Amino acid sequence: MKFSAFILGLFSFTLCQLGTAQDNSLVSNNRLVKEIKKDKKKKRYRLPKIDLSHWKVTIPAGKPDEVSPPEIKAYANIAKLKPYMYTDSTDGSIVFHAVPMQTTANTKYSRSELREQMEPGNNNVNWTFAQGGTLSGTLKMDAVSKGSDGKYHKVIIMQIHGRLTNEQRDKIGQKDNNAPPILKIYWDNGKIRVKTKVLKIKGLNGDALLHESVWGDDEGRNFKEKVNFDKFRLEVNVSDGKMVVSLNQNEFFVYDDVNIRKWGVFENYFKAGNYLQTRDEGAFAKVKYYKLKATH
Repeated sequence: MKFSAFILGLFSFTLCQLGTAQDNSLVSNNRLVKEIKKDKKKKRYRLPKIDLSHWKVTIPAGKPDEVSPPEIKAYANIAKLKPYMYTDSTDGSIVFHAVPMQTTANTKYSRSELREQMEPGNNNVNWTFAQGGTLSGTLKMDAVSKGSDGKYHKVIIMQIHGRLTNEQRDKIGQKDNNAPPILKIYWDNGKIRVKTKVLKIKGLNGDALLHESVWGDDEGRNFKEKVNFDKFRLEVNVSDGKMVVSLNQNEFFVYDDVNIRKWGVFENYFKAGNYLQTRDEGAFAKVKYYKLKATH
């Protein structure tokens, strides 16, 4: 009887010890899993997946300053760029930061903005609508100041800019190669607004089309979806006599009228980034780009 009681006690003790060991093992495993997750979180960082081989950047500092490819690919290590173009490794974006400072020729606002260069370092190689092209980007407005009216300041986030060839410039006696932008896409108080150019005088042809003064802005159109400060996708497709702008592959604006057809006289280049539309003191904007690609 005593022996049976001893065996039963020993068995109970062993089970208890096994249970305690299993509990301790489970606690240790849980701690280990938590430590691994913590280490992974510390090490987790994302780099932007944007090829800058065919883009130069203009920032609002200096005269203003510009950096072209291939130097721009090391933007994270270029001191003068760091306040205005930098990586946010928490989400894998390139941040374009603009404040009212220096402006480029023919403009009154400041920018931290990319300019397409089909041939790296050369502004003289561009494309026509007949040659076509596509610009796609995933981006968001990260932060922007408000004006005295309580509304957020407007920012141009994408453009197609016209350009005169050297021959066209000389033919009309213009001092530079500047031509108007056929497309301006705004972040406007949480909505995406699209503006393009129209002829002020119908029936113009030939060299008369080359003068900036004959082109004016259309009334502009807003996409229905309000993006606010969320991530969204823009795409611009151009072909001979046609331009299509889409938001999140859900809404589409199609331009294929006489104005677009006559725009074929110009060469063009894409722009993307942060072109802040105010000179208000203390104004600022930060635009994040996650993806950006131009093809022809």
